[in-house]
Amino acid sequence: MSLTRTLTLLVVGTVLLITLITAIWGFQVSNHQLEELFDAELAQSTRIVQGLVQHLSNIRSREELTDILNQTLRLPEEAMSEREDEEILPDGRGHMYEKKIAFEVWSPDQTPLLNTLPSNDNQTLRPGFAWTDVGGFLWRTFTLRDPSTGFWIRTAQREDVREELSGELAMGNTLPMLLALPLLVLAVIIAVQIGFQPLRRLEKPVRFMAPERIHPLDENQAPREVAGLVNAVNGLLRRLDQALERERRFSADAAHELRTPLAALRLNLEKACETAPGEFSGLIQAVDRMVHLVEQLLVLSRVDAGTGFSPHFHNLSAIVEQSIADVAPLAMKKAIEPVLEDEAGQAMVFCNSALINTLMRSLLANAIQYSPAQTTILTRLSSHGEGYLIAICDQGPGIPPEERPRALSRFVRLDQRQGGGAGLGLAIAQRIAELHGGELALEDRPDSHTGLCVRIWLPARQNTHINPA
Repeated sequence: MSLTRTLTLLVVGTVLLITLITAIWGFQVSNHQLEELFDAELAQSTRIVQGLVQHLSNIRSREELTDILNQTLRLPEEAMSEREDEEILPDGRGHMYEKKIAFEVWSPDQTPLLNTLPSNDNQTLRPGFAWTDVGGFLWRTFTLRDPSTGFWIRTAQREDVREELSGELAMGNTLPMLLALPLLVLAVIIAVQIGFQPLRRLEKPVRFMAPERIHPLDENQAPREVAGLVNAVNGLLRRLDQALERERRFSADAAHELRTPLAALRLNLEKACETAPGEFSGLIQAVDRMVHLVEQLLVLSRVDAGTGFSPHFHNLSAIVEQSIADVAPLAMKKAIEPVLEDEAGQAMVFCNSALINTLMRSLLANAIQYSPAQTTILTRLSSHGEGYLIAICDQGPGIPPEERPRALSRFVRLDQRQGGGAGLGLAIAQRIAELHGGELALEDRPDSHTGLCVRIWLPARQNTHINPA
């Protein structure tokens, strides 16, 4: 489970939910406030007509009052049409939306003097706000009675225009919030990513930490929330480093201490063979295998430690050629011909020549050990990418693809009947390649013949995986 993803989803979900609730609440509040404003406007329009009626009733007869109200407040025929493609009437005589606003005036005895509604309204006169259905539309009305003259005045607005205007205005208040929501979500995602940068900085040294270079994490870069975890990890790393150091020291000390008694044992066996030739030859071979194992343990201990080596730029072609010359006597004993194909020429690499020589001799010795007599071991050196590729191909039994990962493990010998090694050759070679920032892989021969190809890629430039002395 990703903590970054979980926190991002939680924060984004919370922001979306709160924004949605706020938008709905804001829309409803804005819509309600606009409805209140429309009602106030409706009441104000009614009072304006009330003032006009009150003034005219004092100086005009009822007939003249009726004519003036109809001439002033009744809409022209163009405005009463259903066409709304042109909202403003010709010659600026009005607006098409005026038909959605109506006025009614009654005399004190409730005789109609003015009615601009599309049809007659037989609603009982009652002061205040009300809803009425006229002409297939719902109208919002405000009715009042002039206390001084007794006239009844009513102003009406069609509900659809009120909804349209209030909806547009309310949406205008809410829309900026909705438009800003994607930016807010993006800002939250970026903020979460930035907030987790300290954890990523702590992760990087752990990801690339090698067993031979264990070091504590920088507690100053740790956020307060994970400071306890960083302290615990540092304690674990210190204990792990101490355990690995004890293991390396034990392996090196044990191998070093075994060299002297093994040398003395072999010397005594050689003296014994002088008096009884052939009787102790098997023991001498066993001692030689033990000496070889001790030497490999010492090499493995030094390689695992990754210290004590001085890498420089060396000619890889010369190292490979020298390694083949070193194992030539072993090849001659089995009538095996080592062949070198150098396609790289002056292959300069930043390496420790002794380690690369150990790698080559270990792989070539393995190839000789498992190859039948009268065969050829081909070593090809070529440039590949930003480095060089060494391929050692034998004609032995090979290793099945499913067994190759196990063959690279330490102290693993797939065929106990062949050779007298301890199963460390491939492991040492792989560790040396990794120490130089390279790779080692086991593959089939490219010509589909029986055998195994060991491919080693080494970078040409300086690599930080090498620990100089």
